[in-house]
Amino acid sequence: MHHFFTDPSQVRDGKIFIEGSDVNHMKNVLRMRVGEQVQISDQNGKNYLCELETFEEEQACFRIVETQRSQNELGSRLYLFQGLPKSDKMELIVQKAVELGVYEVIPVATHRAVVKLDEKKAAKKTARWNAIAEGAAKQSGRDVIPVVKNVMTLEDALAYAADLDLILMPYEDAQGMAKTRRVISEIRQGQSVGIFIGPEGGFEEAEVQKAQETGAVPITLGKRILRTETAGIAVLSILMYHLE
Repeated sequence: MHHFFTDPSQVRDGKIFIEGSDVNHMKNVLRMRVGEQVQISDQNGKNYLCELETFEEEQACFRIVETQRSQNELGSRLYLFQGLPKSDKMELIVQKAVELGVYEVIPVATHRAVVKLDEKKAAKKTARWNAIAEGAAKQSGRDVIPVVKNVMTLEDALAYAADLDLILMPYEDAQGMAKTRRVISEIRQGQSVGIFIGPEGGFEEAEVQKAQETGAVPITLGKRILRTETAGIAVLSILMYHLE
């Protein structure tokens, strides 16, 4: 069954209205017909089983058949703070993070990040990453579309994460898998968790110290050094398994 998202303001009087590029996709790609059923999420935790009633020029109208509460989201909000990687690796990271249940992705400009984005390039990249997040949310049956925030400095990212219940920082010099197991085992439903991942060159020691001063917990992911595009996916996979 096809899955779409809408703004809560578009849900009214037992009907849901879809606008924008999704309408063209319904008409010309999916070739949907009146009476066909779809799943629609309003990003406020509600899912709707709907039936297509009418197509207009730039709008599709659906009749709500059944209302359901959110069932496909993790019990905790996970925030991935990703050091800017080279090439198009961020696209893969965003896609897989959304599939694994991330709530937000925050690109972070660290000292060793090779990629340097000016304001114009950063805005264009962020728009692209959010489009990928939306596609991944639809494909994986998410009830919300995770947001990819604007690129932040490490200082701004740590300030943004200050109110989270736990901040994890996988770090190649961290020791003790027992500590990693203990920290993760103590995470409970409803807690918010930030995950800081370094770029290809990793975090500088001073950056790790600064993160620790704000409450970040360095952890190890094992004896092997993971690529930046692997590390976040590994942590999210572990947390998804733990929280599900």
